[in-house]
Amino acid sequence: MKQNIKSLRPFIGSENFETSRNFYKDLGFEEIALEPKLSLFTWQEVAFYLQDAYVKDWIDNTMLFIEVENLEEFWEMLLSLNLTEKYEGVRLTPVRTMPWGKECFVHDPSGILWHFGVFFQ
Repeated sequence: MKQNIKSLRPFIGSENFETSRNFYKDLGFEEIALEPKLSLFTWQEVAFYLQDAYVKDWIDNTMLFIEVENLEEFWEMLLSLNLTEKYEGVRLTPVRTMPWGKECFVHDPSGILWHFGVFFQ
């Protein structure tokens, strides 16, 4: 019998757990603290676990992609949050067009690379 997949929740690390928790809340995620060193962050149907764990090679190679409805509006929202001023190490890369769609990038305070994008249909 085939099972229906209900969600995918990656585990990501953080160099400074408190800073990363605040960053993700500012970004728009809601936090559910599960343990002193583990939180679940949700935004509608998207979720991930944030750990108080830092392994440089792991963090430096972690990338996640979130598809959004309107990338230009999402980009404007990102800019309005002033994340680069609030958090050391955070970088935003503007929207770029690729053969498959459009995307922009956010590096979190630990260096994890988030892709936010839309696909051409």
